[in-house]
Amino acid sequence: MLDLAPVRWKEGKVSILDQRELPFSVKRIDCAKVEEVAEAIRTLAVRGAPAIGIAAGYAVALAAKNCASSGSNDCHAELLRAGELIKSTRPTARNLFWAVDKVLKATESFTAPADIAKAALAVADGILADEVERDSRLSKFGSEVLMDGYSVLTHCNTGELATGGMGSALGVLKHAWASGKKIHVYATETRPLLQGARLTTLELANAGIPATLLVDSAVGYLMQKGLVNAAIVGADRILSDGSTANKIGTYAIAVLAKEHGIPFYVAAPLSTFDLERSEIPIELRSPDEVRGFRSERTALATIEAWNPAFDITPPRLITGIITESGVLRPPYRASIARAFQGYSD
Repeated sequence: MLDLAPVRWKEGKVSILDQRELPFSVKRIDCAKVEEVAEAIRTLAVRGAPAIGIAAGYAVALAAKNCASSGSNDCHAELLRAGELIKSTRPTARNLFWAVDKVLKATESFTAPADIAKAALAVADGILADEVERDSRLSKFGSEVLMDGYSVLTHCNTGELATGGMGSALGVLKHAWASGKKIHVYATETRPLLQGARLTTLELANAGIPATLLVDSAVGYLMQKGLVNAAIVGADRILSDGSTANKIGTYAIAVLAKEHGIPFYVAAPLSTFDLERSEIPIELRSPDEVRGFRSERTALATIEAWNPAFDITPPRLITGIITESGVLRPPYRASIARAFQGYSD
């Protein structure tokens, strides 16, 4: 099986699997500077909310390590600058902001640069270890909503590549398959960057799970023909009322699932929830991603293009939210509040 760990700390650097090169080339980027990690996040070399959070935590740890090595007397200021740079890369992914703040907070009580660096790395390591454990519990809870013989639709990539652990929505599917349930997965290609075609099918093949790839616009017909028993997707941010931001196209799938009486689940760790905001910022990416793919042009360079990276699914369309504390059900304000009772990040 391929080693698809998206982020590692390796010999004092942040080692990132370059997901832009998958599935045909497996390359890693060893980042020695915070700016290199920021560029990797911004250009989607690493993507998926939990994996971005892991990379963000290690980016702050890298800043602390570099500060300690340089002999600077103002490492806290250096870390704050690093944190702001990382936060500027992807505005929608909640885990990125959560991880940066978690590492910064853990270093506040230290003054010696070496102690700051040690504390930062310990917390960043903890974020990765915690994600692996969260994924395991989330996946077990989620697999219980799937029956043997189900055909399940998923969108974008939500597996190991996106989380660093077993995965969220894709982790649910992997756990169901490993427990003996003979499921079949329908994976959307996920325009415009084809995360489903390039990454999800790679992970499914790696796990030996039967899968079929389809274009995003075929989802309605697939459901109309009765070929889907359930839909499971991930999330980049979830509000206290259950409103969910996920890869563009998710809202359309949720509407279609509702129309055809198909349960629609969202799988995400509690670190993805944002209980403070009432709205979700949506990242707008380069129009060139819509006008073509990589170096291949498919539209005139002069044609206007709109490229939101995410859309928002309202809670009324969501059957359940699968977390490491269980499957949350409507009304979501109440079930989300209960999930966070006694929760500490």
